[in-house]
Amino acid sequence: MDRTAQLTARPAQHEIAYDPPTGPQATASLHVRAAEVLEANWTGTSTVPSRNLYPHQWSWDSAFIAIGLRHISPLRAQTELETLLAAQWADGRLPHIVFNPSVPLDAYFPSPDFWRSSTAGRAAGAPRTVQTSGIVQPPVHALAAWLVHRADPGLSRARGFLARLHPRLAAWHRYLLHRRDLGGAGLVSVVHPWEQGMDNSPCWDAPLARITPAPARSFRRADLDHGAPEDRPTDLDYGRYVRLAADYRDGGYRDGAAGEHGDGEFAVEDPAFNALLIASEYALARIAEELGAAGSARRERAERLTATLTERLWDAEAGLFRCRDLRGGDTLVPERSVSGLIPLLLPALPRDIVAALVRTLGGPHFSLGDRARLVPSYDLLGEAFDPHRYWRGPAWFNTSWLLERGLRAHGEGERADALREAVLDLADATGFAEYVDPYTGAACGATGFSWTAALALDLHHRRPAPRERQELDKSP
Repeated sequence: MDRTAQLTARPAQHEIAYDPPTGPQATASLHVRAAEVLEANWTGTSTVPSRNLYPHQWSWDSAFIAIGLRHISPLRAQTELETLLAAQWADGRLPHIVFNPSVPLDAYFPSPDFWRSSTAGRAAGAPRTVQTSGIVQPPVHALAAWLVHRADPGLSRARGFLARLHPRLAAWHRYLLHRRDLGGAGLVSVVHPWEQGMDNSPCWDAPLARITPAPARSFRRADLDHGAPEDRPTDLDYGRYVRLAADYRDGGYRDGAAGEHGDGEFAVEDPAFNALLIASEYALARIAEELGAAGSARRERAERLTATLTERLWDAEAGLFRCRDLRGGDTLVPERSVSGLIPLLLPALPRDIVAALVRTLGGPHFSLGDRARLVPSYDLLGEAFDPHRYWRGPAWFNTSWLLERGLRAHGEGERADALREAVLDLADATGFAEYVDPYTGAACGATGFSWTAALALDLHHRRPAPRERQELDKSP
Protein backbone atom coordinates (compact mmCIF):
# COMPACT_ATOMS: atom_id res chain seq x y z
CA MET A 1 0.00 0.00 0.00
CA ASP A 2 1.44 3.40 -0.92
CA ARG A 3 1.70 6.16 1.65
CA THR A 4 -1.34 8.10 0.41
CA ALA A 5 -3.53 5.03 0.49
CA GLN A 6 -2.18 4.10 3.91
CA LEU A 7 -2.98 7.54 5.26
CA THR A 8 -6.50 7.75 3.92
CA ALA A 9 -7.52 4.14 4.59
CA ARG A 10 -10.47 3.70 6.93
CA PRO A 11 -9.85 1.95 10.26
CA ALA A 12 -11.34 -1.44 10.94
CA GLN A 13 -15.11 -1.45 10.57
CA HIS A 14 -17.24 -1.21 13.68
CA GLU A 15 -20.76 -0.26 14.61
CA ILE A 16 -21.75 3.35 14.01
CA ALA A 17 -22.59 4.71 17.44
CA TYR A 18 -25.97 6.24 16.70
CA ASP A 19 -29.42 5.18 15.64
CA PRO A 20 -30.18 7.01 12.39
CA PRO A 21 -33.71 8.26 12.00
CA THR A 22 -35.99 6.37 9.63
CA GLY A 23 -38.57 7.57 7.15
CA PRO A 24 -38.51 10.07 4.27
CA GLN A 25 -36.37 12.64 6.13
CA ALA A 26 -33.57 10.19 6.97
CA THR A 27 -31.32 11.14 4.06
CA ALA A 28 -31.85 14.84 4.72
CA SER A 29 -30.86 14.76 8.38
CA LEU A 30 -27.98 17.01 9.47
CA HIS A 31 -27.59 14.64 12.42
CA VAL A 32 -26.83 11.73 10.09
CA ARG A 33 -24.42 13.66 7.87
CA ALA A 34 -22.50 15.11 10.81
CA ALA A 35 -22.34 11.71 12.50
CA GLU A 36 -20.99 10.17 9.30
CA VAL A 37 -18.13 12.70 9.25
CA LEU A 38 -17.21 11.83 12.82
CA GLU A 39 -17.48 8.13 12.05
CA ALA A 40 -15.19 8.49 9.02
CA ASN A 41 -12.58 10.31 11.10
CA TRP A 42 -12.73 7.98 14.12
CA THR A 43 -9.61 5.84 14.67
CA GLY A 44 -10.98 3.58 17.38
CA THR A 45 -9.73 5.65 20.31
CA SER A 46 -9.86 9.24 19.03
CA THR A 47 -10.95 11.39 16.11
CA VAL A 48 -8.64 13.02 13.57
CA PRO A 49 -9.60 16.54 12.47
CA SER A 50 -9.19 15.59 8.80
CA ARG A 51 -8.02 12.28 7.31
CA ASN A 52 -5.61 13.88 4.85
CA LEU A 53 -4.58 17.26 6.25
CA TYR A 54 -4.48 16.48 10.00
CA PRO A 55 -4.05 12.70 10.45
CA HIS A 56 -3.27 12.70 14.21
CA GLN A 57 -5.12 13.74 17.39
CA TRP A 58 -5.19 17.47 18.13
CA SER A 59 -5.83 18.83 21.61
CA TRP A 60 -8.50 21.50 21.31
CA ASP A 61 -10.01 19.73 18.30
CA SER A 62 -10.67 16.69 20.47
CA ALA A 63 -12.33 18.84 23.13
CA PHE A 64 -14.73 20.33 20.58
CA ILE A 65 -15.24 16.93 18.95
CA ALA A 66 -16.19 15.38 22.30
CA ILE A 67 -18.83 18.09 22.77
CA GLY A 68 -20.51 16.90 19.57
CA LEU A 69 -19.89 13.20 20.13
CA ARG A 70 -21.87 13.34 23.36
CA HIS A 71 -25.03 13.51 21.23
CA ILE A 72 -24.04 10.32 19.36
CA SER A 73 -22.25 8.24 21.96
CA PRO A 74 -21.40 9.60 25.40
CA LEU A 75 -19.02 6.65 25.79
CA ARG A 76 -17.09 7.61 22.67
CA ALA A 77 -17.01 11.24 23.82
CA GLN A 78 -15.50 10.14 27.12
CA THR A 79 -12.98 7.95 25.28
CA GLU A 80 -11.95 10.90 23.10
CA LEU A 81 -10.95 12.96 26.14
CA GLU A 82 -9.44 10.01 28.00
CA THR A 83 -7.17 9.20 25.06
CA LEU A 84 -5.94 12.78 24.87
CA LEU A 85 -5.35 13.14 28.60
CA ALA A 86 -3.45 9.84 28.71
CA ALA A 87 -0.68 11.64 26.76
CA GLN A 88 -0.30 14.38 29.40
CA TRP A 89 3.25 15.22 30.50
CA ALA A 90 4.32 14.90 34.13
CA ASP A 91 4.64 18.69 34.44
CA GLY A 92 0.91 18.95 33.64
CA ARG A 93 1.06 20.20 30.06
CA LEU A 94 -1.36 18.73 27.56
CA PRO A 95 0.45 18.50 24.20
CA HIS A 96 -1.22 19.93 21.16
CA ILE A 97 -0.66 16.77 19.04
CA VAL A 98 -0.73 13.10 20.01
CA PHE A 99 0.85 11.21 17.14
CA ASN A 100 -0.56 8.06 15.58
CA PRO A 101 2.41 5.72 15.03
CA SER A 102 0.73 4.05 12.06
CA VAL A 103 0.79 7.28 10.04
CA PRO A 104 3.92 7.77 7.87
CA LEU A 105 6.36 10.39 9.17
CA ASP A 106 6.19 12.44 5.97
CA ALA A 107 2.38 12.68 6.06
CA TYR A 108 2.49 15.64 8.44
CA PHE A 109 5.12 18.20 9.45
CA PRO A 110 6.33 18.78 12.11
CA SER A 111 6.37 15.03 12.68
CA PRO A 112 7.37 13.08 15.80
CA ASP A 113 11.04 13.04 14.74
CA PHE A 114 11.01 16.85 14.81
CA TRP A 115 9.49 17.20 18.30
CA ARG A 116 11.49 14.31 19.84
CA SER A 117 9.22 14.47 22.87
CA SER A 118 10.50 11.35 24.65
CA THR A 119 14.08 12.66 24.63
CA ALA A 120 13.92 16.47 24.43
CA GLY A 121 10.93 16.48 26.78
CA ARG A 122 12.34 14.02 29.29
CA ALA A 123 13.06 16.64 31.96
CA ALA A 124 9.49 17.94 31.65
CA GLY A 125 8.04 14.44 32.01
CA ALA A 126 7.00 13.64 28.45
CA PRO A 127 5.43 10.16 28.22
CA ARG A 128 7.64 7.33 26.98
CA THR A 129 4.95 5.20 25.37
CA VAL A 130 3.48 7.78 22.98
CA GLN A 131 5.01 10.50 20.82
CA THR A 132 3.60 14.03 21.13
CA SER A 133 4.44 17.61 20.31
CA GLY A 134 5.86 19.78 23.08
CA ILE A 135 3.61 22.83 22.86
CA VAL A 136 -0.02 23.21 23.97
CA GLN A 137 -3.39 24.48 22.73
CA PRO A 138 -6.29 26.40 24.32
CA PRO A 139 -7.61 24.76 27.52
CA VAL A 140 -11.22 24.06 26.63
CA HIS A 141 -10.96 20.50 27.98
CA ALA A 142 -12.60 20.88 31.40
CA LEU A 143 -15.61 22.55 29.80
CA ALA A 144 -15.80 19.66 27.32
CA ALA A 145 -15.49 17.09 30.13
CA TRP A 146 -18.32 18.71 32.07
CA LEU A 147 -20.62 18.83 29.05
CA VAL A 148 -19.81 15.21 28.19
CA HIS A 149 -20.62 14.18 31.77
CA ARG A 150 -23.95 15.98 31.60
CA ALA A 151 -24.92 14.04 28.47
CA ASP A 152 -25.11 10.78 30.47
CA PRO A 153 -24.36 11.29 34.17
CA GLY A 154 -25.19 7.67 34.99
CA LEU A 155 -22.63 6.29 32.55
CA SER A 156 -20.08 8.89 33.63
CA ARG A 157 -20.44 8.00 37.30
CA ALA A 158 -20.41 4.27 36.62
CA ARG A 159 -17.13 4.58 34.72
CA GLY A 160 -15.58 7.06 37.16
CA PHE A 161 -15.08 9.43 34.21
CA LEU A 162 -14.85 12.71 36.12
CA ALA A 163 -13.02 11.15 39.07
CA ARG A 164 -10.27 9.96 36.72
CA LEU A 165 -10.07 13.15 34.65
CA HIS A 166 -10.28 15.67 37.47
CA PRO A 167 -6.67 15.34 38.73
CA ARG A 168 -5.34 15.52 35.20
CA LEU A 169 -7.40 18.59 34.38
CA ALA A 170 -6.35 20.24 37.63
CA ALA A 171 -2.68 19.55 36.81
CA TRP A 172 -3.19 21.00 33.32
CA HIS A 173 -4.58 24.24 34.74
CA ARG A 174 -1.85 24.34 37.38
CA TYR A 175 0.81 24.08 34.67
CA LEU A 176 -0.70 26.99 32.76
CA LEU A 177 -1.26 29.22 35.77
CA HIS A 178 2.16 28.63 37.33
CA ARG A 179 4.57 27.86 34.47
CA ARG A 180 3.06 30.10 31.79
CA ASP A 181 2.46 33.30 33.75
CA LEU A 182 5.42 34.84 31.91
CA GLY A 183 4.21 38.41 32.43
CA GLY A 184 3.88 37.94 36.18
CA ALA A 185 0.39 39.47 36.31
CA GLY A 186 -1.64 36.27 36.44
CA LEU A 187 -2.52 35.66 32.79
CA VAL A 188 -1.22 32.74 30.72
CA SER A 189 1.20 33.37 27.85
CA VAL A 190 1.54 31.37 24.65
CA VAL A 191 5.09 30.78 23.42
CA HIS A 192 4.19 29.84 19.84
CA PRO A 193 1.36 30.92 17.49
CA TRP A 194 0.30 27.27 17.14
CA GLU A 195 -0.51 27.20 20.86
CA GLN A 196 -3.23 29.80 20.54
CA GLY A 197 -4.92 27.78 17.81
CA MET A 198 -5.40 30.70 15.40
CA ASP A 199 -2.06 29.92 13.83
CA ASN A 200 -1.73 32.51 11.09
CA SER A 201 -3.53 35.47 12.68
CA PRO A 202 -2.21 38.96 11.84
CA CYS A 203 -1.91 39.40 15.62
CA TRP A 204 1.30 37.38 15.35
CA ASP A 205 2.88 39.41 12.54
CA ALA A 206 4.71 41.90 14.76
CA PRO A 207 5.86 39.38 17.40
CA LEU A 208 6.99 36.97 14.65
CA ALA A 209 8.89 39.66 12.74
CA ARG A 210 11.61 39.45 15.41
CA ILE A 211 12.17 35.73 14.73
CA THR A 212 14.86 34.60 12.30
CA PRO A 213 13.17 31.93 10.13
CA ALA A 214 14.55 28.42 9.79
CA PRO A 215 16.07 27.85 6.32
CA ALA A 216 13.47 26.68 3.82
CA ARG A 217 15.65 23.68 2.93
CA SER A 218 15.54 22.44 6.53
CA PHE A 219 11.91 21.29 6.38
CA ARG A 220 9.23 20.15 3.95
CA ARG A 221 5.66 21.40 4.33
CA ALA A 222 3.24 18.47 4.06
CA ASP A 223 0.24 20.83 4.40
CA LEU A 224 0.73 22.09 0.84
CA ASP A 225 0.09 18.58 -0.47
CA HIS A 226 -3.53 18.89 0.67
CA GLY A 227 -4.27 22.64 0.88
CA ALA A 228 -4.09 25.49 -1.62
CA PRO A 229 -0.88 27.52 -1.06
CA GLU A 230 -2.82 30.80 -1.33
CA ASP A 231 -4.97 29.73 1.63
CA ARG A 232 -2.11 28.55 3.85
CA PRO A 233 0.59 30.42 5.83
CA THR A 234 3.47 31.73 3.73
CA ASP A 235 6.84 29.97 3.63
CA LEU A 236 8.36 32.88 5.54
CA ASP A 237 5.84 32.55 8.36
CA TYR A 238 6.27 28.79 8.39
CA GLY A 239 10.02 29.19 8.69
CA ARG A 240 9.48 31.31 11.78
CA TYR A 241 7.08 28.76 13.26
CA VAL A 242 9.71 26.07 12.76
CA ARG A 243 12.46 28.20 14.32
CA LEU A 244 10.38 28.93 17.43
CA ALA A 245 9.39 25.28 17.87
CA ALA A 246 12.97 24.05 17.35
CA ASP A 247 14.37 26.55 19.85
CA TYR A 248 11.76 25.54 22.45
CA ARG A 249 12.56 21.86 21.85
CA ASP A 250 16.31 22.43 22.05
CA GLY A 251 15.78 24.16 25.39
CA GLY A 252 14.14 21.01 26.74
CA TYR A 253 10.67 22.56 26.56
CA ARG A 254 11.57 24.67 29.57
CA ASP A 255 9.22 27.44 30.69
CA GLY A 256 10.07 30.42 32.86
CA ALA A 257 8.54 30.50 36.32
CA ALA A 258 5.88 33.07 37.22
CA GLY A 259 7.33 36.54 36.86
CA GLU A 260 10.38 35.31 34.90
CA HIS A 261 10.88 35.97 31.23
CA GLY A 262 12.69 32.76 30.37
CA ASP A 263 14.62 32.35 27.14
CA GLY A 264 11.87 32.50 24.50
CA GLU A 265 11.61 35.27 21.94
CA PHE A 266 7.82 34.91 21.63
CA ALA A 267 5.48 35.36 24.60
CA VAL A 268 1.98 36.73 24.12
CA GLU A 269 -1.00 37.01 26.48
CA ASP A 270 -3.97 36.13 24.28
CA PRO A 271 -7.58 36.95 25.23
CA ALA A 272 -9.20 33.82 23.77
CA PHE A 273 -6.69 31.43 25.35
CA ASN A 274 -7.20 33.03 28.75
CA ALA A 275 -10.98 33.23 28.35
CA LEU A 276 -11.13 29.50 27.63
CA LEU A 277 -9.02 28.82 30.70
CA ILE A 278 -11.44 30.88 32.78
CA ALA A 279 -14.43 29.07 31.27
CA SER A 280 -12.78 25.77 32.13
CA GLU A 281 -12.08 26.97 35.67
CA TYR A 282 -15.85 27.39 36.08
CA ALA A 283 -16.30 23.89 34.65
CA LEU A 284 -13.71 22.49 37.07
CA ALA A 285 -15.69 24.05 39.90
CA ARG A 286 -18.76 22.12 38.74
CA ILE A 287 -16.71 18.93 38.37
CA ALA A 288 -15.33 19.31 41.89
CA GLU A 289 -18.84 19.76 43.28
CA GLU A 290 -20.06 16.70 41.38
CA LEU A 291 -17.25 14.75 43.07
CA GLY A 292 -18.23 16.02 46.51
CA ALA A 293 -15.58 18.71 46.91
CA ALA A 294 -15.91 22.47 47.15
CA GLY A 295 -15.88 24.47 43.94
CA SER A 296 -15.83 27.95 45.44
CA ALA A 297 -12.06 28.44 45.15
CA ARG A 298 -12.15 27.65 41.42
CA ARG A 299 -15.07 30.01 40.88
CA GLU A 300 -13.32 32.79 42.80
CA ARG A 301 -10.18 32.25 40.75
CA ALA A 302 -12.21 32.48 37.55
CA GLU A 303 -13.62 35.82 38.70
CA ARG A 304 -10.14 37.12 39.63
CA LEU A 305 -8.78 36.05 36.25
CA THR A 306 -11.68 37.78 34.52
CA ALA A 307 -10.76 41.01 36.33
CA THR A 308 -7.09 40.59 35.36
CA LEU A 309 -8.01 39.88 31.75
CA THR A 310 -10.05 43.08 31.68
CA GLU A 311 -7.31 45.11 33.32
CA ARG A 312 -4.52 43.92 31.02
CA LEU A 313 -6.13 43.25 27.66
CA TRP A 314 -9.33 45.33 27.33
CA ASP A 315 -9.23 48.21 24.85
CA ALA A 316 -12.28 50.38 25.49
CA GLU A 317 -11.69 52.56 22.43
CA ALA A 318 -11.62 49.56 20.09
CA GLY A 319 -14.43 47.77 21.93
CA LEU A 320 -12.62 44.44 22.20
CA PHE A 321 -9.73 42.67 23.92
CA ARG A 322 -6.20 42.82 22.47
CA CYS A 323 -3.18 40.53 22.63
CA ARG A 324 -0.28 41.73 24.81
CA ASP A 325 3.20 41.24 23.35
CA LEU A 326 5.48 40.68 26.34
CA ARG A 327 8.64 40.68 24.24
CA GLY A 328 7.66 43.74 22.23
CA GLY A 329 7.77 46.28 25.02
CA ASP A 330 4.86 44.75 26.96
CA THR A 331 2.41 46.51 24.64
CA LEU A 332 -1.01 45.70 23.20
CA VAL A 333 -1.02 44.43 19.62
CA PRO A 334 -3.15 46.83 17.51
CA GLU A 335 -4.82 44.15 15.35
CA ARG A 336 -8.51 43.31 15.79
CA SER A 337 -9.07 39.55 15.90
CA VAL A 338 -11.95 37.25 16.76
CA SER A 339 -9.78 36.27 19.73
CA GLY A 340 -10.65 39.65 21.24
CA LEU A 341 -14.37 38.79 21.17
CA ILE A 342 -14.19 35.31 22.73
CA PRO A 343 -14.21 36.64 26.35
CA LEU A 344 -17.92 37.27 25.75
CA LEU A 345 -18.14 33.70 27.10
CA LEU A 346 -17.37 34.84 30.62
CA PRO A 347 -20.26 35.26 33.09
CA ALA A 348 -18.47 37.78 35.36
CA LEU A 349 -17.63 40.20 32.55
CA PRO A 350 -18.78 43.75 33.39
CA ARG A 351 -22.03 44.76 31.69
CA ASP A 352 -20.48 47.70 29.86
CA ILE A 353 -17.84 45.42 28.34
CA VAL A 354 -20.49 42.90 27.29
CA ALA A 355 -22.43 45.68 25.58
CA ALA A 356 -19.30 46.93 23.82
CA LEU A 357 -18.39 43.45 22.58
CA VAL A 358 -21.89 42.93 21.20
CA ARG A 359 -21.65 46.29 19.37
CA THR A 360 -18.23 45.37 17.97
CA LEU A 361 -19.50 41.99 16.80
CA GLY A 362 -22.21 43.65 14.71
CA GLY A 363 -20.17 46.73 13.78
CA PRO A 364 -18.12 47.40 10.63
CA HIS A 365 -15.03 45.47 11.72
CA PHE A 366 -16.85 42.10 12.03
CA SER A 367 -20.30 42.91 10.60
CA LEU A 368 -22.01 39.77 11.87
CA GLY A 369 -25.57 39.54 10.58
CA ASP A 370 -24.90 42.18 7.93
CA ARG A 371 -22.02 41.58 5.50
CA ALA A 372 -20.63 38.53 7.33
CA ARG A 373 -22.62 35.31 7.66
CA LEU A 374 -20.34 33.91 10.38
CA VAL A 375 -17.85 35.73 12.59
CA PRO A 376 -14.70 36.54 10.57
CA SER A 377 -11.42 35.60 12.19
CA TYR A 378 -9.93 39.04 11.56
CA ASP A 379 -10.97 42.66 11.09
CA LEU A 380 -12.85 43.09 7.78
CA LEU A 381 -11.30 46.56 7.48
CA GLY A 382 -7.77 45.50 8.45
CA GLU A 383 -4.90 45.84 6.00
CA ALA A 384 -4.02 42.15 6.41
CA PHE A 385 -7.58 40.89 5.81
CA ASP A 386 -7.86 37.99 3.37
CA PRO A 387 -11.19 36.13 3.14
CA HIS A 388 -9.51 32.80 2.33
CA ARG A 389 -6.09 32.75 3.99
CA TYR A 390 -5.81 30.71 7.18
CA TRP A 391 -7.02 32.78 10.20
CA ARG A 392 -6.49 36.08 8.37
CA GLY A 393 -10.16 36.63 7.65
CA PRO A 394 -12.10 33.40 7.04
CA ALA A 395 -14.84 32.42 9.48
CA TRP A 396 -14.37 29.31 11.62
CA PHE A 397 -17.13 27.24 13.16
CA ASN A 398 -15.55 26.77 16.58
CA THR A 399 -15.23 30.51 17.22
CA SER A 400 -18.83 31.08 16.12
CA TRP A 401 -19.91 28.24 18.44
CA LEU A 402 -18.11 29.94 21.35
CA LEU A 403 -19.66 33.32 20.54
CA GLU A 404 -23.14 31.83 20.18
CA ARG A 405 -22.69 30.49 23.69
CA GLY A 406 -21.44 33.86 24.94
CA LEU A 407 -24.32 35.78 23.38
CA ARG A 408 -26.82 33.40 24.92
CA ALA A 409 -25.13 33.54 28.32
CA HIS A 410 -25.59 37.31 28.38
CA GLY A 411 -29.24 37.35 27.31
CA GLU A 412 -28.66 38.12 23.61
CA GLY A 413 -31.03 35.36 22.54
CA GLU A 414 -32.06 36.72 19.15
CA ARG A 415 -28.46 37.27 18.06
CA ALA A 416 -27.51 33.84 19.39
CA ASP A 417 -30.38 32.22 17.50
CA ALA A 418 -29.33 33.90 14.25
CA LEU A 419 -25.73 32.81 14.68
CA ARG A 420 -26.82 29.27 15.51
CA GLU A 421 -28.87 29.06 12.33
CA ALA A 422 -25.98 30.41 10.26
CA VAL A 423 -23.60 27.80 11.68
CA LEU A 424 -26.05 24.99 10.95
CA ASP A 425 -26.83 26.19 7.42
CA LEU A 426 -23.21 26.77 6.37
CA ALA A 427 -21.80 23.66 8.04
CA ASP A 428 -24.25 21.47 6.19
CA ALA A 429 -24.12 23.36 2.88
CA THR A 430 -20.31 23.21 2.70
CA GLY A 431 -19.91 19.54 3.58
CA PHE A 432 -18.66 20.51 7.05
CA ALA A 433 -15.82 22.67 5.78
CA GLU A 434 -12.81 23.56 7.90
CA TYR A 435 -13.62 27.27 7.47
CA VAL A 436 -15.52 29.53 5.08
CA ASP A 437 -15.35 32.84 3.27
CA PRO A 438 -17.09 35.18 5.74
CA TYR A 439 -18.91 37.07 2.96
CA THR A 440 -20.09 34.26 0.69
CA GLY A 441 -19.95 31.23 2.97
CA ALA A 442 -17.91 29.35 0.35
CA ALA A 443 -15.99 26.35 1.69
CA CYS A 444 -12.26 26.73 2.35
CA GLY A 445 -9.65 24.27 3.57
CA ALA A 446 -10.62 20.66 4.17
CA THR A 447 -14.17 19.34 4.02
CA GLY A 448 -15.50 16.65 6.32
CA PHE A 449 -13.81 18.53 9.15
CA SER A 450 -14.46 16.98 12.53
CA TRP A 451 -15.02 19.96 14.82
CA THR A 452 -17.33 21.55 12.26
CA ALA A 453 -19.46 18.41 12.22
CA ALA A 454 -19.30 18.04 16.00
CA LEU A 455 -20.26 21.61 16.85
CA ALA A 456 -23.02 21.68 14.23
CA LEU A 457 -24.31 18.48 15.81
CA ASP A 458 -24.22 20.14 19.23
CA LEU A 459 -26.17 23.18 18.05
CA HIS A 460 -28.58 20.94 16.15
CA HIS A 461 -29.44 19.15 19.39
CA ARG A 462 -29.52 22.28 21.54
CA ARG A 463 -32.76 24.02 20.63
CA PRO A 464 -32.99 26.84 23.17
CA ALA A 465 -36.16 28.84 23.55
CA PRO A 466 -36.04 32.46 22.35
CA ARG A 467 -34.22 34.78 24.76
CA GLU A 468 -33.20 31.82 26.90
CA ARG A 469 -30.47 32.81 29.34
CA GLN A 470 -27.77 30.28 30.15
CA GLU A 471 -25.10 30.52 32.78
CA LEU A 472 -21.78 29.39 31.36
CA ASP A 473 -20.82 27.29 34.34
CA LYS A 474 -24.23 25.64 34.68
CA SER A 475 -25.50 25.14 31.13
CA PRO A 476 -25.81 21.59 29.78
